[in-house]
Amino acid sequence: MPSWTLTSHTLHLNYVWKISRNSSATKTNLLLRVSGNGHSGTGEAAPNVRYAESPELLQVQFDTLQAHGLSAIVSLPELDALLAAQPVAHALSFALEAALVQWLAACAHQPAWQWLGLPPPARSVPTAFTLPIMAPGEVADFLRQQRAARFQLLKIKVNQAEGLDLLKAVAQALPGHALLVDGNEAWPDADSVLRFLEQAATVPGLHLKLLEQPLPAAHADDYRYLRPRSAVPLLADESVTDAADFADIAQQFHGVNVKLMKAGGFRRGIALLWQTRAHGLIPMLGCMVESSVGIAAAMHVSALADVHDLDGFLIVKDEPFGLVGEEAGQVSLRNG
Repeated sequence: MPSWTLTSHTLHLNYVWKISRNSSATKTNLLLRVSGNGHSGTGEAAPNVRYAESPELLQVQFDTLQAHGLSAIVSLPELDALLAAQPVAHALSFALEAALVQWLAACAHQPAWQWLGLPPPARSVPTAFTLPIMAPGEVADFLRQQRAARFQLLKIKVNQAEGLDLLKAVAQALPGHALLVDGNEAWPDADSVLRFLEQAATVPGLHLKLLEQPLPAAHADDYRYLRPRSAVPLLADESVTDAADFADIAQQFHGVNVKLMKAGGFRRGIALLWQTRAHGLIPMLGCMVESSVGIAAAMHVSALADVHDLDGFLIVKDEPFGLVGEEAGQVSLRNG
């Protein structure tokens, strides 16, 4: 029988990670490892407070799984049956499935993407690079220190109060650079978003390419009103977790940011990416603040996305695992 372990890791960040609902200088993620038959697989769980996840909760849930037979699990159907009987947070579900898939793939002497039946990932993919919320006066120095101009797409975290000033500072420092604005549900209604977009359109040098989840996920009616009126394509994030009515999502958004951690597993994330494309929406592959363990897992499904936001490991100071690398704004697997 394989051996399963869960280990907590405190990741120190290169800078304060501030979004519209919280901020932090460290992130506690958990690494889940399964080993046996001379092979191993590792998955990462990045708890998300938006979904009431915490390291402590995930540890309790893992201990419960151990008590209910996790050590006997050697296949995905067996894991599915266990999780149906003992549900866990999506982040832990993803770590479990990622570790098991990579172990099974290693036993079959295949990379995970091949074992999953996916097209091979490109040798490298361009990733967006994310700016946390900061004072506008700090933007120019931050962009210079992080050499942010090497990334084709910059993702800007904003809140409603200071978002426009932050974008003005970015546009002044890097005029014409493609930007993805991420509101993390900061605006209250569709009309306030439209006013923001009207103001943004007047900012010299501002190239606003995409707008991600400006309103709370519960405001579906506002999104249906906003979608045909927005001059900028809208991306869903919090509105799509592990399941969604894509006929309805297509009435609210122009694309979907799929995160394996939020989807709860490789297979759910893959299904979401296929459905996104099938409904004529932009498929984007995103991440949380993760080490290269989580980003490497995402790279195995990266061929299914048109836009990639896989910079979570670049936020981590002295990233400890080195499974992926970045050069000239392109991310690649270091072990193929």
